[in-house]
Amino acid sequence: MSHSIYEWIGFNVFVLLMLALDLGVFHRKAHSVKFKEALIWSGVWITISLLFAVLVNNVYGSVKAVEFLTAYVVEKSLSIDNIFVFVLIFSAFQVPDKYQHKVLFWGVLGALVMRAIFIFAGVTLIERFHWLIYVFGAFLVYTGIKIAVEKGTKIDIENSSILKWTRKFLPVTPTMHDGKFFVKIEGKKFATPLFLVLVMVEFSDLIFAVDSIPAILAISKDFFIVYTSNVFAILGLRSLYFALAGSMKYFKYLHYGLALILSFVGLKMLASEYIKIEPMISLAIIGFFLLMSMLASWIFKDKEEIKA
Repeated sequence: MSHSIYEWIGFNVFVLLMLALDLGVFHRKAHSVKFKEALIWSGVWITISLLFAVLVNNVYGSVKAVEFLTAYVVEKSLSIDNIFVFVLIFSAFQVPDKYQHKVLFWGVLGALVMRAIFIFAGVTLIERFHWLIYVFGAFLVYTGIKIAVEKGTKIDIENSSILKWTRKFLPVTPTMHDGKFFVKIEGKKFATPLFLVLVMVEFSDLIFAVDSIPAILAISKDFFIVYTSNVFAILGLRSLYFALAGSMKYFKYLHYGLALILSFVGLKMLASEYIKIEPMISLAIIGFFLLMSMLASWIFKDKEEIKA
């Protein structure tokens, strides 16, 4: 389905306005984002996403609306795994709470650009080389098994090649400088450790995009639907981080749900020529895997977690 240039412009203008409102008004001053504030913003982004799904339903029909919701749920689910990595990065660099929102804001901005490139490349490649759908499908099944075995996505921060490469080309100050990414010392420009944190956040999203974009393409080949669902999921990632960061220990079985989701969409890709699964059924299966993994995490809590 083709979409007019006005739809693309309108959607991206809306996104830019929301980001400007976020940084320029609600988070103009650096501060520690509390649970209540994060929960409210999470609710705001989820509500906006659902309203957009209603709009898609009214304009393009129920099938496209279900595709959007399914892609949104998959991306949102996978983003929870990304939060584990964010917690690890912020802890490793001892980033003060009040600067974390700024890092995630610019990280999200970079992620939006990267996702757009990945999605466009993915859709174009599948349209021109249909056999790639089987490559993506096999890769997702492999990734699902890997996540289940390794209990989540792992990123080695201490031995990160991207950090070594960054330090090689940019002099870095030993300490933070009031939430700045770059500072001038004696006329020379230095990156700060906060910039290294931003680099790691962007790199982690790049790693997750390699998993999530093929998964979304298994749900829809409509560039607009894939792009908008990804954008809405990413825009809500910051508030979701602050809402869940302190309680990630309670999601110890979530990786099994994510593994099943990736494996399911991978198998769906591999069998796409022979078995057609209705979008609503796909949404129900993905929702079931996610819900069961979260319920299992809650029911089979460790005694230490119960005391906490």
